[in-house]
Amino acid sequence: MSPVQEIQTGIEGFRLWPGALSVRAQAALLAQVLSAEAEAPFYRPVTPGGRPFSVRMTNFGALGWVSDREGYRYQATHPVTGKAWPPIPQTLLDLWSHLTGWPEPPQACLVNLYRDEARMGLHQDKDEADLTAPVLSVSLGDTAVFRIGEAEGGPTRSIRLASGDVCALTGPARLARHAIDRLIAGSSTLVPGGGRINLTLRRAR
Repeated sequence: MSPVQEIQTGIEGFRLWPGALSVRAQAALLAQVLSAEAEAPFYRPVTPGGRPFSVRMTNFGALGWVSDREGYRYQATHPVTGKAWPPIPQTLLDLWSHLTGWPEPPQACLVNLYRDEARMGLHQDKDEADLTAPVLSVSLGDTAVFRIGEAEGGPTRSIRLASGDVCALTGPARLARHAIDRLIAGSSTLVPGGGRINLTLRRAR
């Protein structure tokens, strides 16, 4: 993998690599995602309170993050098809190894599809057993307005994540509160039908 340059965000532990994936690499990764999605289709989960998410989701890897009326958790099978999740694409495994340096590979890759007015409210990633392991996120498609703030509360700041950007929550930012407030529609033509696909790699257990 060619070197990619990390930029300073001013948020300790939040790491950002703009344009980590070239246009060609983005297209190749998207093709892999769409091929795997045929095996593990996107579905619309609900919160434990029964409210539908505005994003549609699927997963790759040994485990997948799911949400339903029973709560948030990781499981080995797709909640609709009952089948095992497809493997994580090698491109993502290489990014994890190259950018995080974490000695163990990710076990789960949550795939979120944002279209139209879809968004993700302010939350923390804390359903994992080891909260010292990084979270790595890859953006494909329309630019997203990403908001992040310290775990303990206080002000947040907004950062635009464009197609091909990669970011990570590590160290002090591992439990940072973060959200997707909106998409900038039409900022990319990568995803068929428009929108954004976000791939989030985690150690689950």
